[in-house]
Amino acid sequence: MSTSHTLIRLLTANAFFAGLGSDAIETIAGLCTTRSLARHEILFQKGDPGDALYAVRRGQIRIGAGTDAGRAVTLNLLGSGDVFGEIAFLDGHLRTAEAVALEPTDLFVVERRDFLKLLARDASLAAQIIGLLCQRLRWMSDRMEEATLLPLDARLARRLIMLSQDYGAEIPVTQQELAAFVGAARESVNRILQDWRGSGIIDLGRSRVTVRVAQRLVALGDRAQT
Repeated sequence: MSTSHTLIRLLTANAFFAGLGSDAIETIAGLCTTRSLARHEILFQKGDPGDALYAVRRGQIRIGAGTDAGRAVTLNLLGSGDVFGEIAFLDGHLRTAEAVALEPTDLFVVERRDFLKLLARDASLAAQIIGLLCQRLRWMSDRMEEATLLPLDARLARRLIMLSQDYGAEIPVTQQELAAFVGAARESVNRILQDWRGSGIIDLGRSRVTVRVAQRLVALGDRAQT
């Protein structure tokens, strides 16, 4: 399958790009180039120019940031079909986080200068992009609310459910990454995971969490709202 056809398939499966229609998706796919990253290779760092939009063809990308105290915070884990880097890409400002490959990764790349020319020609596409940015702002607002108001087990349950929506029941994630996701110590996360394993909710493997009873995790994540 050609690079263009593969990107069309990924964009069509993406919740945002699917709404653009086949003509727009084909046009966007025609702008793309490819790039490969080695394990632990940095794609961009905080403060770098936002000069490209990325889609993961295969592999895994960690989006993260550092705190003033020197802690690393994982903001998102991205896998095949995920699109990222759009905020700095669209507003022309500097990157607000870093992106690192957690394993050998192949990316589709669309340069900002080429995409802006497309937006200038297509007002409906520009409106869809505004919608995407609003979705991301809501997502970040939800993460801030979780970190402020929810107990650790509820935050962890929600994160596993979100990751399972992307990766299925078998999630390729380490306990350290989960701890960074929810802003807690690895030891605290391990205690909760071990308890859930004992209850049959999940299984634990090397750099992997398998969700056995998703409904229990959903209930744990929702209980703080009741």
